[in-house]
Amino acid sequence: MVDFERARKIMVDNQLRTSNVTDRRVLAAMLSVPREQFVPADRKALAYIDDAHDLGHGRSLAAPAPFAKLLQLAEIESGDAVLDVGAGLGYSTAVLAQLAHEVIGVEADAGLAAEAKKSLAAAGVSNADIVVGSFDSLAPGARSFDVIVLEGAVDTVPPGLFSLLAEGGRLVALIQRGAAAVANVYVKSGDAVNARAEFNASLPPLQSVQSADVFVF
Repeated sequence: MVDFERARKIMVDNQLRTSNVTDRRVLAAMLSVPREQFVPADRKALAYIDDAHDLGHGRSLAAPAPFAKLLQLAEIESGDAVLDVGAGLGYSTAVLAQLAHEVIGVEADAGLAAEAKKSLAAAGVSNADIVVGSFDSLAPGARSFDVIVLEGAVDTVPPGLFSLLAEGGRLVALIQRGAAAVANVYVKSGDAVNARAEFNASLPPLQSVQSADVFVF
């Protein structure tokens, strides 16, 4: 039987700390969230390997290190409202819920979204929710977010996501450039969004279910 608590500690010590993840809150969050509860049943024993997990339906769970580095780049504060785009089975949303005041995870696949809701409830996460929606059909509504995290590589960030950022808000995403991908942080200041490239990384592509409907929060 796998000792998942020990596996989490090894993940933090051997994958995160060695990848320059130094934010104590990020390390603590990933040490506390049971990753094995957010992977397909046949992958539980492999939940903490240094690799992405195929969730089916065009979705993947990122390897721990690049995911943690994106969270560190976002500089999430305890009072922040966070939008988690491409939530999959809910692991990223659960980790973000340890760092922020409120998290909304968006998942295009209704089946994965339903399972994510169950897993978040089972893990006792009370400050997060999952909604079904396509990341390229999000539009500004009555609210905004302090942080937006894209859980996969994209060629470009859909402009509609920037309109969901609060003043001073940060969006972190992995931008694909041919065979390479670079983590970028975008910061909103007035009507402008300033981008900064930070590090090379690898994440599976964030595939969206195309939809003619516009999703408004």
